[in-house]
Amino acid sequence: MFQFDNSYARLPDRFFASVYPEPVEGPKLLKFNAELAEELGVEADFSDPARVAAILAGNVVPPGAMPIAMAYAGHQFGNFVPQLGDGRAILLGEVVDRNGKRRDIQLKGAGPTPYSRRGDGRAALGPVLREYIVSEAMNALGVPATRALAAVATGEQVYRETVEQGAVFVRVAASHVRIGTFQFFAARGDNDGIKLLADYVIERHYPELKTAENPYLALLQAVAGRQADLIARWMGIGFIHGVMNTDNMTISGETIDFGPCAFLDEYDPMKVFSSIDQGGRYAYRNQPGIGQWNIARLAECLLPLLDEDEEKAVEAANAVLKAFGERFQKEWIGVFRAKIGLETEADGDGDLIQALLAAMHEGQADFTLAFRRLADAAEGGEEAFLKCFADPDKAQTWLADWRERLTMEARPVGELADALRAVNPAVIPRNHKVQEALSAANYGDFSFLERLLEALEKPFEERPEFVSYMQPPKPEERVTQTFCGT
Repeated sequence: MFQFDNSYARLPDRFFASVYPEPVEGPKLLKFNAELAEELGVEADFSDPARVAAILAGNVVPPGAMPIAMAYAGHQFGNFVPQLGDGRAILLGEVVDRNGKRRDIQLKGAGPTPYSRRGDGRAALGPVLREYIVSEAMNALGVPATRALAAVATGEQVYRETVEQGAVFVRVAASHVRIGTFQFFAARGDNDGIKLLADYVIERHYPELKTAENPYLALLQAVAGRQADLIARWMGIGFIHGVMNTDNMTISGETIDFGPCAFLDEYDPMKVFSSIDQGGRYAYRNQPGIGQWNIARLAECLLPLLDEDEEKAVEAANAVLKAFGERFQKEWIGVFRAKIGLETEADGDGDLIQALLAAMHEGQADFTLAFRRLADAAEGGEEAFLKCFADPDKAQTWLADWRERLTMEARPVGELADALRAVNPAVIPRNHKVQEALSAANYGDFSFLERLLEALEKPFEERPEFVSYMQPPKPEERVTQTFCGT
């Protein structure tokens, strides 16, 4: 089924623990991503569906696999934990896909590992399906993220706040190396481990840096750049990760471990959905600052490699942190310029964008729908845009300023509207629709899940059959909290 080539498992054994998945009682395949499987070169023989389910649940370890749980540390809500690691995830191995890109195949919910910290190592059906939905939605929206290969029911129960059905999620990632992976070795004063890991990451993710004057400084710069770009793209679709701990930030620049994530309905820059984020540390507006803070933690780990002179190493690291802020601001304004249809740069663009966001906040406008309806306004249908606002006066004033700014563009009206619809999605994984699908699945009805996934396949198209997926929640449908599921 898999053609494995396992580079991480060839690192020294202090990087991971060898561990086999714990078999489950009754594995049943719920969802299989055939398109992704084709991309990965994974061949599943569905003439024997029971064996496919057994492999994807961890009951059968396929030839060539080298199952491991990766070691890492991390700052969780600002508090450092020197040993975390994969407590309910097992890396089966790596495949090289049809484009020559190395990808991890990981089972989440495959049983306890040496890093489980008294946990059961299992996953519940709801969080597994949530990650499946959001992973594939992010991909369709053009935001780098881990992918979903499969979801498998285990035929067993897991015990959280209530008794829930068990499941295994088969996750695909560019790699599972995190900022927290570097922190694991730094916490132990293991500079050799830091260097080995840095060399591994450069070889796997940033091979062009091998010839840089200072490859380790170049690595820090590259990771910072990817994280700045990623967060700017999150902001553009109203995404709130929910748990931006350093152990949940990949070195590759993919979105990962977004269990309690959510998407904005009405625009509120301080919006928090995650039930575990009591202080709003990871609120929508705070994500860029947290991203920079996380890069600072990576910089601390890499200091011994940046320069033998500690003072020079700190100076170099601080320059990267300053550049992060500049890079993010440039990317953010680029994302939002596109969202309001601007191709050129002009003084005052930032103020124009902020004025729209302020009007949206005051007018309780739905983030996704308001931006989407700008295309209608471009074609003369201002009413559709203004209807997004509880009080449209500020929005009306903003439209006049926007039209004046558009006179500096040479884009015809039809082209402008098409460009707006190409960057402002019609469909996102709205929290109430996700919850609807998960609730039905818990009762054995997967039709809502299938319908939602179909709607999310083409998020930039307005298809009549999916109109309900474009609409904000009614008051009784609102989801105010999301949960991690660990």
